[in-house]
Amino acid sequence: MKLDLTTLEIIQQRAVDLAFQLGPALFKALILFFIGRYVIRLLTNLLNKVFLKYDIDASLTSFLKSLVTAILYVLLVISVATTLGMEMTSFVAMLGAAGLAIGLALQGSLANFAGGVLILIFKPFKVGETIEAQGTIGSVESIDILYTKVRNFDNKVVTIPNGALANNSMTNYSQKPTRRVDMSVGVAYGTDLKKTRKVILDTLKKDERILEDPAPVVYFTNFGDSSLDLTIRCWVDAANLWPVFWDNMEEIKEALETNEIEVPFPQRDVHHYYPEGKPGEKPEGDLREKPEEKPGQEAEKKDTLPE
Repeated sequence: MKLDLTTLEIIQQRAVDLAFQLGPALFKALILFFIGRYVIRLLTNLLNKVFLKYDIDASLTSFLKSLVTAILYVLLVISVATTLGMEMTSFVAMLGAAGLAIGLALQGSLANFAGGVLILIFKPFKVGETIEAQGTIGSVESIDILYTKVRNFDNKVVTIPNGALANNSMTNYSQKPTRRVDMSVGVAYGTDLKKTRKVILDTLKKDERILEDPAPVVYFTNFGDSSLDLTIRCWVDAANLWPVFWDNMEEIKEALETNEIEVPFPQRDVHHYYPEGKPGEKPEGDLREKPEEKPGQEAEKKDTLPE
């Protein structure tokens, strides 16, 4: 019992001594950490104001803010470790070993970082532009160190790794100021195509959003199963693409109806065949009657019956 009490007293005494030794350093480290975090926030906000003042590209702004924040936090951790009494040589060696291990474990993250740098250098897209990549179509919200955030058309934010964006194909819908609107319509066989083309072009000319150069065109493109298929193409400002498409599809339908141009739909003809009589007449006899047996067939059946 004395041994147990003595051991407990020794442990308590060592704990008290350690607290007195590390207490001031730990207190200083905590103060340094909270002050450092506050300073990092101030510097980040100041950096953001500088970017806005000099009108720096939004894509570069987001990336640099993330990068600077990460570097400042690394420096803060080193400062806190130094305050706790860790030797810089051993700490840097430990940090290097940990960095190597983390680097091997996070090869994908390093690839995403490199992808973010490539995106900022070659600028395949910018913040605010509409892109299609990795099965997602939407507007670019931000380009960070490792990921790019894209808001799709139903207001969902999709996070895409920068490595995937840099190493795979991507479509930028906002890079060019104009877009082509493609529409299609089918008219009945026997329809005057020249008249139909004129009706459609006259309808398109009424829409001021459609550009005159290049001029709208209407092509006859296919003999469909139940229609003559026409392709309609016109050019608009990129922002007007879908409104022009929706509005003119409706206007073209009404114009065709006004000019008595038929828009067909698939039909199927069903033909009824009667063994006897004419269509509409009830056939004589019962169609379910068995065929007459020829002489000798009954005897053959009897011969084949098992005894």
